[in-house]
Amino acid sequence: MRPVEPNADQTPRVVELSAAQFRDRLHEALSIYVAAMGYPHGTEYHRAPMWNEHLQRSGWRGVGALVPAGDGSTDDAAARLVAIAYGYRGAPEQWWHQQVRSGLRHTGWTRDQIDVILGNYFELTELHVHPDAQGHRLGETLLLRLLERRPERGVLLSTPEVADEDNRAWRLYRRLGFRDVLRHFRFAGDNRPFAVLGRGLPL
Repeated sequence: MRPVEPNADQTPRVVELSAAQFRDRLHEALSIYVAAMGYPHGTEYHRAPMWNEHLQRSGWRGVGALVPAGDGSTDDAAARLVAIAYGYRGAPEQWWHQQVRSGLRHTGWTRDQIDVILGNYFELTELHVHPDAQGHRLGETLLLRLLERRPERGVLLSTPEVADEDNRAWRLYRRLGFRDVLRHFRFAGDNRPFAVLGRGLPL
C-alpha cells in the first residue's frame, strides 16, 4: 500500500459501511488488520471466516476510512480503504461474552455485577488503522462514528496488554474514558495477556 500523501485530495474520509460493502472490501480490511497488528502474511485467510460470521450478528455496524483514488474520481468504490472498525451487540451465546463472564467470575465479581456489565453492551470487535495512515487521530474519528447513537448501555473491548499502556490504542481508549474491567486476562487458546476495558454510552 502506498503511504497516504498529506495533500487535501488524499485526506481520509470516514464513512459508514453496510455489511454488504464491508464484505466486498473484506480482503482490504483484513490486509489493514494484518499490517496494523504486525501479523505474518497469511493470517488474514484464517480470520476471514470469523469476520464473515460477525457480519450476521445482531446490531452489527462498521465504518471505514477511504482515501480518494489518485485519478480524481469521487467514487467510493475506487477509493482505497486505510482504516476500519466494527462491532455488534454482545450476547450470551457469543464466545467472547462467555470468556469475559468467566474471567469476571474468577476475579471476584458478583453475579449481579457481571449481569449489569454484560447485560446490554456493544462489543467493539476490531479497530485498525494502516501504519501509513496513523498519527492523525483517525482511530478516534472511527471510534466516535462507530458509537454514535448506539442503543446499548455501554461498550466493551479487549486489547493486548503493553508495558505502561504505551501505544496508540491504549492512549486512545484512555483519552475517551475507557476503564479497566479485567486486566492480564488470557482468552482460551491465546497465551497473550489482554485487558478488557469498558465505559458507558453515549460517549
